[in-house]
Amino acid sequence: MKHRTAVLAGVLGLLSIGLLIAGCSHSQNTHKSASVATRTVIDMDGTKVKIPKKVNRVADLWHANNQVVMLLGGQNKLVATTQMIKTQPWFKTVYPSIRKVKSPFSGDTMQMEALLKTKPDVVISSDPGQIKQARNAKVPTVNAMYQNFAGLRRSVNLTADILGGSAPSIAKSYQRDHTRNLAEVKNQLKGVSSRPKVLHIVNSANLNVVDGKHTIVDEWIKAAGGQNALAQNGNMISVTTEKLAKSNPDVIIVGSTTSGQALKALKQDPVLSKLPAVKQGHVYGNPQGTFPWDRYSAEEALQVLWAAQKLHPTQFKNLNMTKKTQEFYQKYYHYHLTAKQANSILAGSTATK
Repeated sequence: MKHRTAVLAGVLGLLSIGLLIAGCSHSQNTHKSASVATRTVIDMDGTKVKIPKKVNRVADLWHANNQVVMLLGGQNKLVATTQMIKTQPWFKTVYPSIRKVKSPFSGDTMQMEALLKTKPDVVISSDPGQIKQARNAKVPTVNAMYQNFAGLRRSVNLTADILGGSAPSIAKSYQRDHTRNLAEVKNQLKGVSSRPKVLHIVNSANLNVVDGKHTIVDEWIKAAGGQNALAQNGNMISVTTEKLAKSNPDVIIVGSTTSGQALKALKQDPVLSKLPAVKQGHVYGNPQGTFPWDRYSAEEALQVLWAAQKLHPTQFKNLNMTKKTQEFYQKYYHYHLTAKQANSILAGSTATK
């Protein structure tokens, strides 16, 4: 009898241990399933991409979109970025920790092994080659590229959706501000028939690389009450000096430089120096903050105001761009810009103090 009781106790003990193990296993499997729970986002190409339900680690391989991530409050989730962003003066000033974020590149070439070491939940890019590489490595990868204001809005919302948390509500606030600024410009230009011709040069290093129609640059030129001096389509297109001279712009805007440096570069060109816009000093360096305002930047919300004031100074004589810039940086980056710093950004300068 004692033997049977001992055997029975042993069997019950084994069953208890088995149930305990099974329970632990079930708990672990449940936890594992929860940790890999996914949701679907639709990127700018219309591709459905499965991403983790909660995204904590973002590899942002598109220079411009890093600024959108920061605007939406997701900068602490960045585990990979680009070398350009790591060295962008105003980005570093607003978010010093960007220096510690990995840049999985050798020159302009993405290094897949280096990217995977950052263990991203999601990769954001605008480059088809990068996107293909990352997707082949089974990493959820989203294309955030756009070419117009509608695309900018969608891309901001897409990035907010990826980040989650408070990002979608911040995106809504940004959309309202962008819409308000566009409406303000439109309202101030009521009854104004003049549309100055604007030539937008990418940078002062090569005056023949310019932005044509059907681009984000062309869109803000029109929204600001101007017209593109060029008939050609496309971003960063090469145009002969003769064609540039023939376009005879009323205003010349040059990216990634100051007004003084832009004017100096144009005056050194034997052909372009003869343009009335150059002779009259209607040459401006485009503002550049955490990212240049003139292309693929959420700071486009400020760009349209700045450009409208340059093209129509009488109608916008009461517009205080220094204050507008300070308010934007305080609201979205929680960073207090001094008036001197705001004016530096507006001047296209990289001097951050």
